[in-house]
Amino acid sequence: MRRLISANTSEILLYSAEELKQSIKASEGRVILSENVAIHPAWINDLTNTELAASFGADLILLNGVDVIEPNLANVENQKDFVNELKKLVGRPIGVNLEPVDENAAMMDEVIEISKGRTVNEESLKALNELGMDFLCLTGNPGTGVTNKAIGEAIRLAKKHFNGLIIAGKMHSSGVDEPVCDEDTIKEFTEAGADIILVPSIGTIQGFDEEQLKLACDVAHKNDALVMTAIGTSQEGARPETIREMAIRNKLCGADVQHIGDAGFSGLAPVENIFEMSVAIRGLRHTVSRVARSVNR
Repeated sequence: MRRLISANTSEILLYSAEELKQSIKASEGRVILSENVAIHPAWINDLTNTELAASFGADLILLNGVDVIEPNLANVENQKDFVNELKKLVGRPIGVNLEPVDENAAMMDEVIEISKGRTVNEESLKALNELGMDFLCLTGNPGTGVTNKAIGEAIRLAKKHFNGLIIAGKMHSSGVDEPVCDEDTIKEFTEAGADIILVPSIGTIQGFDEEQLKLACDVAHKNDALVMTAIGTSQEGARPETIREMAIRNKLCGADVQHIGDAGFSGLAPVENIFEMSVAIRGLRHTVSRVARSVNR
């Protein structure tokens, strides 16, 4: 096993969940995850958003808005085997969002209903194994009513039915009136079995500062979990210098993975901002190594 930022496709796609986690840890805070809305046609209309993200420096690809029971991804020929098709195209680990919706959530805004194949349930989790999904992200899109309590329950269910890596946490409120991240929640998620704790990036959530992020990283690391900071507030479309500052500050606080969201053209961060984040946290050499490395290696 090699660190993810230096590994070849032939190595990466054979990693178990534990090996993938270790390869991320060994990369020492230099891993980038790009989230994209896979059901939207890409900015370049005969490609996928996955290809665009990978070509500008993403190490991990997170699919958003995908119904894993009845998939309908843009520019994918084999919908029943879309994960393996995307892996052949980009040679990167592929993951998907599933949302632990809480029917009793105290909402701050109107509720947006989503299909069964986008929520956490036994059928959708088993579908992930059949598809060959490498990792799962348990989180909430705006207005879906995902709570931390429901995420904790979803982690336990996922541990029973899914073989891959589990990321869990909230980037923003998801429309629910509750703290996005605190120490007790992180402990609960790690005890439930989460491999990576998702927390907001510096500069995204009101009042979530460097002291809180450092604490979150310390608590997660002490409990054998990694940390992913997330830009889920449309700031992925901000100026490159904003992305650069966020990325460096997140790394200083101890983040293992840095997520960049999907609120750009056609459901993908502006590609120059993916590249900007990459250069900021790992320099030009490792960035070029990642974008130039052939999937045939």
